[in-house]
Amino acid sequence: MIAYPNIDPVAVSLGPIAIHWYGLMYLIGFVSAYYLGVYRARRSNGLWTPEQVSDMIFFGAVGVILGGRIGYILFYQFPSFIDNPLVLFRIWEGGMSFHGGLLGVIAAMWWFSRKTQKHIIDILDFGAPFVPIGLGLGRLGNFIGAELWGKPTDVSWAMIFPTDPLQLARHPSQLYQFALEGVALFTILWFFSQKSKPRYCVSGMFLLFYGIFRILVEFVREPDPQLGYIAFGWLTQGQILSTPMVLLGIALVVFGFKMQRYPQK
Repeated sequence: MIAYPNIDPVAVSLGPIAIHWYGLMYLIGFVSAYYLGVYRARRSNGLWTPEQVSDMIFFGAVGVILGGRIGYILFYQFPSFIDNPLVLFRIWEGGMSFHGGLLGVIAAMWWFSRKTQKHIIDILDFGAPFVPIGLGLGRLGNFIGAELWGKPTDVSWAMIFPTDPLQLARHPSQLYQFALEGVALFTILWFFSQKSKPRYCVSGMFLLFYGIFRILVEFVREPDPQLGYIAFGWLTQGQILSTPMVLLGIALVVFGFKMQRYPQK
């Protein structure tokens, strides 16, 4: 067993203001996405400008925050929402959903496409390789906050998290997700998109591999206590929400390579 590093989840304290590592990771993710986006924009032969990248990141940040919060309430706290819709605004209680954030980003990019007259798929294809940076850093934030830990296990790298009331040795599933949803997914998308690909393909690869990685990690991640297992004694909400991503990702990649390559706008 490996000792949990027990890092203070508060990165910076300024009087009554406490900046948590989880929130700081989001900020680093957005800033990193901006600089990588500018790097790609300058090599896009005029298809993208740094100013457009800046606007895209802003719209994306709004989509992540609003969609992530709304998605968490609807996907994971729906009974509480029915009892008291104001629970949606209790942001101090925490709670963000990746799948809700994804839908929020898609909605934000649709709005951004209307502003720039770019095809929404071209925007999603351009931005998809930057998303895993924020995903991976967010999982590091979960690890530092000792939340969303894995199932009990006897593997040699198991950890006991201070927030676990049972104090059991568990899978550090946050680090698995950091490695898969962050490092591996970024590497796949970054190199896949180095050269021009047919429209839909980069977005499809994102959906496909994120869905696969999330489904796999859910087997060793503790399910949300308010939901538990949805069916069969092992199927989780995360797996249910990720399965359509895999199917849609496959469809987009196949469709993209079968269709003629469209000129980007």
